[in-house]
Formats: sequence, C-alpha cells, structure tokens
Amino acid sequence: MTDEYRIVAVHDSEDPYDPERLRKINEHPCYSEKAYHVFGRCHLPVAPKCNIQCNYCIRDFDCVNENRPGVTSQVLNPEEAFNLARRVVRDYPYVKVTAVAGPGDPLANPETFETLRLVHEEFPDQIMCISTNGLMLPEYIEELAKYDVGNITVTLNAVDPAIGEKIYSWVDYKGKRYHGREAAEILLSQQLRGIEMAVARDVFVKINTVYIPGINDEHIPEIARIGGEMGVFTHNIIPVIPQYKFADITPPTPEDKQEMQDRCAPYLRQMRHCVRCRADAIGKLGQDVQSSIFQQMRDEKKE
Repeated sequence: MTDEYRIVAVHDSEDPYDPERLRKINEHPCYSEKAYHVFGRCHLPVAPKCNIQCNYCIRDFDCVNENRPGVTSQVLNPEEAFNLARRVVRDYPYVKVTAVAGPGDPLANPETFETLRLVHEEFPDQIMCISTNGLMLPEYIEELAKYDVGNITVTLNAVDPAIGEKIYSWVDYKGKRYHGREAAEILLSQQLRGIEMAVARDVFVKINTVYIPGINDEHIPEIARIGGEMGVFTHNIIPVIPQYKFADITPPTPEDKQEMQDRCAPYLRQMRHCVRCRADAIGKLGQDVQSSIFQQMRDEKKE
C-alpha cells in the first residue's frame, strides 16, 4: 500500500479532516505527492539569523546555482517580502503556500512574524507555513496560530542526545550558548514539546531528518517511530550534503535513501518527492521561477 493511498484512506474513513484542514494537505506540494505536480510554494527569505549550529550547515546568501536549504540570492525585509508575495500571488496563481524557511531559523528572527502578519492579512487564503529547527517552537506556537500557520516542518535529526551532540556544535537558548550533550538535550526537549503542542492545535507537522551515515543512520527509524506516535503527519529524509564539519562524510545514495524510507514507512508516512528547496524557492517543486522574479525586481529598481 503506497504512502499516498494511506493519506486518502485516513481522510475517507478513519479521521476525516474538515475541508479547510484537508486543503492544507491537498494544496501543499510538500504534504501531498499529488499536489506538487499542480501547486507551488513561495519561500520568503527574511530570517538570516540562526540559534543553533549544525555540523553540516553553511548558509550562503548569494549562491544562485545551488539548490539546498540555507541558500538565498538575497535577504528581504518584511515589506520587501510582502511585495514579493503580492507579485507571486498575482502572477503565479498556482502558488498556494507562503512560507518562511530561512536562510536561518524563522523563529530566531522577529522579521518572520511581521512577514507572516502582512501576508496573512492581505491573502488569508494562502496556506501559511514555516520550517524550523524547533528550538523556539514552544515559545511561539501561540503567535504562529495568530497568522494561521497550519503547516510546520521541524528538522529532527536525533531523538537521543548522545547522537544529537555529534550533529550540533552549539545551541543558543535564552541568552546562553550551550555545547555538547547539554545543547543536544535542550534542543531535543524543545523540539518534542513544540511538536506535541503543534499537533494538539491541529497543525500539520512534517519532520525533516538529515541522513548522516555513521552518525544517525541506524537511529532514523526510531525518529520515525516516535514521530508517528506523536501524530506527525509526514517524514522527509534528506541525504546529508558533505560540507562544514561533515565535509568528509560520503552521502547516502538514492538507493540508500529509498531503503531507509522503506524502513521508516511502517511508523510514519514518507515524503518521497523532496527537491531540497532553497530559502527563496518559488514555484512548483523542481520548477522554480525565483531567478526571473528577482531579476525583474532588480530591473524595476534601476528604472
């Protein structure tokens, strides 16, 4: 039985969603494999600061040729982001999702909330979405609800601090920087609490897990099991990009990834169509149009 069939089965019989919640699946290209052929998303890059340092992460703001999280051609302020969203809604009506996904962590940047407010007030039918490491999710879950953020992605790379401390260099929390096991314990506690709070508020939660051979590979099915028990909607396994402190790690092959997805599928629905979106991605998955839009904006400024 395929993952897509399982989604339909849940909707039709076991726990049917109301039409608005169902729309947040059926029109979101990351939450429905069918939707990504039809609908698009707009990532507004307003969040440069991050409150953790992952050992696989380097954030570059001006690399137009890379297609990976943490990359954007420019960082926008909320007003610029709102104007971009307005242009996208006008010119690309198939874009149903407006999101903040970086290039840092959205919840570490106050600009995120002003951007969400502006977009939601002007375009209440847009599906509002964020992608976060989860460190500050419990503190901001109520504010996100004000802007009808109904889809949240949390990057969850470990549910054991002994593994987490191998993945994170440091965590900044409440004005203090933590390292090692303590940092991993704080991050995990906040992530699990935030996921629990989001699910309790009928938010659709997706967890992203970076698949890092030799670090968390044998641990990933346990992440899926716990996510499934908590009511997470879907799970996205992302092969590590070898860079920063993990530059010497050989990334998993597509076959390795599929095997891992198959191992995790009994516990949690697997997202199998991820294209590792940039922080400024616009359009359908794999059919991004942000380069032409940003060029139009630059040309208009010159006039």
